[in-house]
Amino acid sequence: MRLLFLGDVVGRPGRIVVQERLPALRTRWKLDCVVINGENAAGGFGITEAICDELLAAGADAVTLGNHSWDQREALVFIARQQRLVRPANYPAGTPGRGAAVVEAANGARVLVVNVMGRVFMDALDDPFAAVERELAACPLGEVADAVVVDIHAEATSEKQAMGYFVDGRASLVVGTHTHTPTADTRILAGGTAYQSDAGMCGDYDSVLGMQKDEPLRRFLQKTPGARMEPAAGEGSLAGVAVEIDDATGLARAVWPVRLGPHLGAAVPEAWEPS
Repeated sequence: MRLLFLGDVVGRPGRIVVQERLPALRTRWKLDCVVINGENAAGGFGITEAICDELLAAGADAVTLGNHSWDQREALVFIARQQRLVRPANYPAGTPGRGAAVVEAANGARVLVVNVMGRVFMDALDDPFAAVERELAACPLGEVADAVVVDIHAEATSEKQAMGYFVDGRASLVVGTHTHTPTADTRILAGGTAYQSDAGMCGDYDSVLGMQKDEPLRRFLQKTPGARMEPAAGEGSLAGVAVEIDDATGLARAVWPVRLGPHLGAAVPEAWEPS
């Protein structure tokens, strides 16, 4: 199975680059499953139903969220009917939506997608490790799921790395989101789980985390309230992780960082490139 995970979509540039490039990548790389973090897709803050539908129409099989899940209040309502939109599983009981979903890949495989939010330097939600354990117990790799993707939306790389080791051998991919900067630690852990601390973002990298530079810079310099931050408006880049998954075990056989667009060095899964 070939799986692509794309990091946080930030504003219009992120949406445009996904819509323009993902359909061709699905064909070129013969992708079976695509998961996208969409929590910053609506002007940098949250997601709307129309935008969620756009990402799914562009080729996503599931869309994950994070700490901006409810910035667009309509998400509290439409998430109940959107079965492929996944918010952090460690929100308290009674929170709308679901923290995990099983989607069918193009090759017919069942892919469990789990989203959790870290607690270090983040809002104090329920234990993300307990939440992941619960979801894996309900849909174990090799028994109910043919592949498992865990999106840990967190600030601290230590917490993300700990999650990788916690589920090593029980998930196909553990990937971090939230910091919008792709990390250089793409690898397969000892038990067979592919890992990267942060997938990066889909958006304009001539920015501060996808936002126009002036207001974040002013806040650092002056420490006073100011204008609402707005997404940068330049050309967007794609960033994420590509994984080749063993159909027999559900574990990773190969993993590559993905970076396509301006401002970052290009990276693609060379083994998937047509000769």
